[in-house]
Order: sequence, then structure tokens, then C-alpha cells
Amino acid sequence: MSPNTATINAAPNYDRGQSMTAVQSHNGLPMTSQEKGMPDTENVPELRKIPRHERRGLLSSLALVAEISDSREYGKGKKWMMTIIVALAATASSFGSSVFYPALGIISLELHTSTAVTNMSLALYMLSMAVTPLWWASFSETQGRRTIYIISFTLFVAFSVISAVSVNIAMLVVFRTLTGGAAASVQAVGGGTIADLWEPKNRGRAMGIYYLGPLAGPGLAPIIGGVLTEFLGWRSTLWFLSIFGGCLLLMIILVLPETIARQNTDKAPKSKTARMYFIDPLLSLKYLRYSPILITVTTAAMAFASVFAVNMTLEVVYAKAPYNFDYIKIGLVYIAPTIGYAISSFGGGRWVDYIMAREARKAGRYDEEGKLTFLPEDRMRENVWLGSIFYPLGIIWLGWSLEYGLHWAVGCAACVFYGIGMMVAYSALTTMLTEFTPRRASIGIAINNFMRNIFSTATAMATEPLILALGSGWFSCLFALLALVTTIPALVLMRYKGPQYREVMDKRINKTS
Repeated sequence: MSPNTATINAAPNYDRGQSMTAVQSHNGLPMTSQEKGMPDTENVPELRKIPRHERRGLLSSLALVAEISDSREYGKGKKWMMTIIVALAATASSFGSSVFYPALGIISLELHTSTAVTNMSLALYMLSMAVTPLWWASFSETQGRRTIYIISFTLFVAFSVISAVSVNIAMLVVFRTLTGGAAASVQAVGGGTIADLWEPKNRGRAMGIYYLGPLAGPGLAPIIGGVLTEFLGWRSTLWFLSIFGGCLLLMIILVLPETIARQNTDKAPKSKTARMYFIDPLLSLKYLRYSPILITVTTAAMAFASVFAVNMTLEVVYAKAPYNFDYIKIGLVYIAPTIGYAISSFGGGRWVDYIMAREARKAGRYDEEGKLTFLPEDRMRENVWLGSIFYPLGIIWLGWSLEYGLHWAVGCAACVFYGIGMMVAYSALTTMLTEFTPRRASIGIAINNFMRNIFSTATAMATEPLILALGSGWFSCLFALLALVTTIPALVLMRYKGPQYREVMDKRINKTS
């Protein structure tokens, strides 16, 4: 069997029943000088490089960055370069939905349909983003990350082009739905790539940058969408997505090698092929029966759904009196929460890495070599508590400032406050999730995406009717209350029962693996 067709196992490759240590290597290889804190080098020893003809993934010979036997041995420069590319690719899905907001009304007129039907193109796009990551993640565990990235972004570009030339609403809805499914691959696989590259002690910072991608999309896309719709028409937003996707595809082909850990396994019997492709991805949802995963994804999904509550509130309220903002001005307002996300991405990740080390030292957890031993639940300390309280308060601040028609800058300040809190909580929760399922990091992320997009779709569909019925002030109180009721009990359970829940989960997973 050739190396390109060999089954690829998920990373990282430490025993599932064991905790994470600061010195573990991706494939059980000895710790490198880089990981021990010695000077970084971009030059990987030749013996660790994979020959070009043995590299894995589609078009692997075109990659300018060589695949190596242990992805965590890349120099920091290459790691950050690949992390940023994955973060940029992760913007495609959220960008694809948000860039369309300013064009919905014009599309209804040009394609002679109702607003409700046009909104369906957005709702189905988001539902597709919820479901398809289960398949993308499952396929990535056997076919590798690179192959999934290339296939999905090729489809993303193709479906965006077809959407741009749609002649009726049915054609647009169908191909927008397919576009959402293609774009969602990075939501599932990207977190796995980050886990492949980074040790747990440094992963918080990397995950913070990675999650800035999908959260920056809703902040930047409406600005671009508003300008394009205003001057070039609604189809220009889809042509923009096509070009954007094409640029990302080129970067992936040239700069992103396969990162998933190698394992010598026999090829699955042909009798299992159909099950592997059609049934096994759905079985990923069985992980929701484990308390740590259910609690984590529910809390993270609620935080992510708040992004759509805030975005829809800005869209609905700033378009009316006393503000009467046009498409471009509304788009500019979205910069405010994006600033909050960015502040938290750069500072929050470093904070959570510090907290992990502090908790390990406080508990006296050291391995036989005297290195700190980390546990996933170490990430859920005061950072998640503060973030989970701040973002509902930010939503209330925004809602009532708009209810009373205060200066637009007051609402923007609320959005920055909200963005900081939401990103602190969400980034820590999703990073922790990859560590609850280290052998199948992409599966954990896919389950999270499934839940968060279900929550987000419901929120996006319900926000405008509730604002019209209750007003932005009382709607913000309702959503904030729901967020707190969902989050606070979960944090209490994980604080006091987390280790016990994780040990039970580890034993059950080990029995079935």
C-alpha cells in the first residue's frame, strides 16, 4: 500500500487514559530542543523530513513546506504560518453567510420572491454548516487534513461561482446550501490541525488565533458585502467569495502539508467502506453521552449563538430610527465586536496557558522527569467564569442602549466589551474539547460545530421577531438570562465534578476503542 493511500490516525498520539504532560511528543518521539524552550530553528533535520514521493494528501508534491514525521517539531515560524492560514480558511464559512446580509432585500426583488424564501438561503447555509462537519471530520481521520482542505475548497469555489450566476431563487438556495457545507470543513478539521502542531502548554494562544478567523468573518463581511451590494449588485458578493476561496485554496496547496500523525494500520475491509463513509460520521454524536463533552459543547454553543444575537440586533435596530444607518454604516458597526474578539484572541490565549501551568503547579502534578502535567479542565477557571458573565452583560448593555436610542458609540462600546468576554470563554472551551478527545481532535470539534450551528441557526431565525415583539432591551435580557442559565450550572459541575466525569469517560472510551 502506498503512503498516500495509507490510513492516517488522528493526533495527538498519547494514551487516552493518561493526562497531558508538558513534554509529550506527538508520536511518542523524544522531546526536541524546541519544545524544551531552547532556541527555535526553522531548519528541520533531514532525517525527519518525509521524501516528496512519500508525502500524504492531494497534490502533496506541490507543497513548498515539507511534511515531517512529527508535526510538533516544526519551528515556531512555520507553526504560526500554518496556524494563520488555517485561521484565514476558517473565515470562509462565516464570511459566506455574513457577506450576504446586506443583499437579502435586493435579492428578493430581483428574483421575484418573498423575504422569507430569500432568508431560507441563509438558514439552509447555516444548517449545512452544522451537519457536514461530522463527515469532514470523520474523513479527515482516515484521508488526512490536507486532502479534506483541498477537496472542500475546490467545491467551495465551484458552488460560489454557480451561485453567482443563479437564474432563480431555487438555484440560489440549493447552491448556497452546498457552499455552506463545503466551507464548513475548516470548522471541523482546523482545530485538529492546531492540535497536531501545538503542545497543550502553548495551544491556548494558537487556538485563540484560529478562532479569531470564524468570529472575524461576521465583523468584516457585512462591511465588504454592503459596499459590493451598494455599487456592484448582490452577485458581486458571490464573485468575491469565489476569488477569496480560490486564494485560500492556492495557499493551502502551496504552504499547508499534511500534519496528522502517522500510524501503520491495515486498510479497512471493503465491506466496511460504505459504513465508514455514510454511517460512522453520524456515530460521532455518541460522544455527547459523556458529561464533559456535553457540558463543554453546550456552553460553547450558547456563547457562539450570542454572536448571531448581537449581529442580528445591530442589523435590525441600526437600520431604523433614530439611527437610520445605510448598509455601509451598519457594516462598519460590526467592527466593534471584532475588536473585542481580537483583543481576547491575543491576550486570552496567553492567559489560559498561564492558568493551566498555574493549576498544575498548585496541584503538584509532575511526571517522572519533573515536568508539569496538564489536565483539560485546568482551562476552565476564572477566565471562563469572567468571560461567561461578561458577554451576557455586554448583550444587556447593547440592548438597552439601543432601546433608549443612545449615541451609536455607546452600543459599539458594549459590543467591544461583549466581544472580549465571549472570546475568552469560547476559545478556552473549544481548546479544552480537543483535549477531551485527543486521538480524534477533529471529531470533538465537529460535534461542537454541530451544536453551535444548530444554536446559531435558531438564534438567527428568532432574533428579529423577538426584537420586534419585545424591543431590543427586553430581548437582550431574555437572551442573557438564557445564556447564564445554560452556562453557570455547567461551570459549577465542571469545577467540582470535572475530573470525576473525565475519568469515567476515559475508561468507557478506552473499552470501546
